[in-house]
Amino acid sequence: MLRGARPPATNFCSVYLGRDTTPRVGFPFRSLIRRLPFPRLLLQCLISHAVVGSFVQPGLEGSASLLHLFNNKSSQEQSYCETESRLASSLDFWTLSSENLIGTWGNSWAVLLTSGCEVLEDILDLDLSISETDAFIQLVSGEKIVSGSIPLTHRYGGHQFGIWADQLGDGRAHLIGIYKNRQGEKWELQLKGSGKTPYSRNGDGRAVLRSSVREFLCSEAMYHLGIPTSRAASLAVSDDEVWRDQFYNGNITKERGAVVLRVAKSWFRIGSLEILAHYGELDLLRTLLDFIIQEHFPSVDVKEPNRYVDFFSIVVSETAQLIALWMSVGFAHGVCNTDNFSLLSITIDYGPFGFMEAYNPDFVPNTSDDERRYKIGNQANIGMFNLNKLLQALNPLLDPGQKQLAARVLEGYPVLYYTRFRELFKAKLGLLGERKGDDDLIAFLLHLMEETEADFTMTFRQLGEITQSQLQELDIPQQFWALKMISKHKLFPAWASQYLLRLKSNMNDSDSERRKRMTTVNPRYVLKNWMAESAVQKAERNDFSEVHLLQHVLQHPFQMHSAAEKAGYASPTPSWAKDLRVSCSS
Repeated sequence: MLRGARPPATNFCSVYLGRDTTPRVGFPFRSLIRRLPFPRLLLQCLISHAVVGSFVQPGLEGSASLLHLFNNKSSQEQSYCETESRLASSLDFWTLSSENLIGTWGNSWAVLLTSGCEVLEDILDLDLSISETDAFIQLVSGEKIVSGSIPLTHRYGGHQFGIWADQLGDGRAHLIGIYKNRQGEKWELQLKGSGKTPYSRNGDGRAVLRSSVREFLCSEAMYHLGIPTSRAASLAVSDDEVWRDQFYNGNITKERGAVVLRVAKSWFRIGSLEILAHYGELDLLRTLLDFIIQEHFPSVDVKEPNRYVDFFSIVVSETAQLIALWMSVGFAHGVCNTDNFSLLSITIDYGPFGFMEAYNPDFVPNTSDDERRYKIGNQANIGMFNLNKLLQALNPLLDPGQKQLAARVLEGYPVLYYTRFRELFKAKLGLLGERKGDDDLIAFLLHLMEETEADFTMTFRQLGEITQSQLQELDIPQQFWALKMISKHKLFPAWASQYLLRLKSNMNDSDSERRKRMTTVNPRYVLKNWMAESAVQKAERNDFSEVHLLQHVLQHPFQMHSAAEKAGYASPTPSWAKDLRVSCSS
């Protein structure tokens, strides 16, 4: 377990409860529904050597040199087979550099999961055999750090559940370095659950097995669903005792500790900028922004006077795209605080997330969210709220004209979101081209799904598997159980008629082509809570078979797997799982 340096002195201000005037986005097609005969629908920062001195001195003791873990140079055009021999087969040169950074974890570590060629080989240039070595286990469990590098923790603030929470920072994550791989890509490596940091406050800096399994599986599942996300390279587990009150009800229990090695192009989030603006550290804010732009926004000229507006415009657009993608697979983040929203618009910080099972715009995966602020139907609104907080952080660096430009950019967010949402759901229904009434057709279906509590994932998947002739007969075979549930609604024949009529307008399209197209965008498997819970319960008894099964299945979410079918992953939610709860405790 890694220990951070002594925490810097912090001036904690009282919580500010301001009135937010951010325009509301609302759930797509809610306004359309009013015209229809039914009611509703659906830092201690990691920086390049050029600026590292400015960011790490307040909270780190000693040198802040960051080591590139590898730097294999090869042509980007080389195939995997041509570069396979360049994969590292040893970690001998990754040695401990500072004894005082090593903590007191037990010696019972084991690597439970690795991402295989997905991350280890393709991103980190590591041969798979390395995962079985003691050196690798020590690295990914936090027992050993990279030679010449001191782990860093990230200082940030944030609005949590709509309220300014002041300084937060990485309470249980250590950034161990930047890796530049053979494709020339830079990746930031972070251990989550690796021990106390200067920002742990009253926490122990550790993570438990149940939440770590969920993060590992979901981040990889999201990647294979085509959604921008951080990646998970490994999950290490120990028998060390970690005590948690899982549902904050006074029932404290002993759990197993775990550490996830996760990677991303950057871990900067909206809160990274908020904390600097809040304390008036404007020189540091400008330096950090210029670094982020130079490193991660190549289309923005760092010498351009309007660069911060250009940067903001990209973040607004890509955030709208990300949340629309979340909605297209029924994913609810659960804790959409500004400190959990990436400036690169990738999905980060998997806590009490959930994939919606029965369709419900009010679905909340987090039992800690008493006010249902982060229900799935409100995610687009929260995106705009968070972007408004980002704009407030940027405002001290903008002149009056730039502030007006940036405000207009934010005003365009709803259109960007609705446009992408509409594109995605038209694709989910197999619709080609543009026809009047497409919005109503989508809204109509979502209404039927809500009233019948139909399974979100399987409804769309089965629409991509059923033939038009079967749908026209309205005699839905039992294998299409989600559609069969909807077909019991009195308005289903009307919707089916409209849908079949609309499919006829698809130019140069056949029913087989439609079904093929729809099954490439509608997954058959997502990481539903009951699936993760079943795997976690077995893992806590040292049976990791279902964790490995899910890992394999979720790497190919659009393909049918016999083992997944046998496990019921495409079947209705089992009765025992109806009342499953997930909280912020991890």
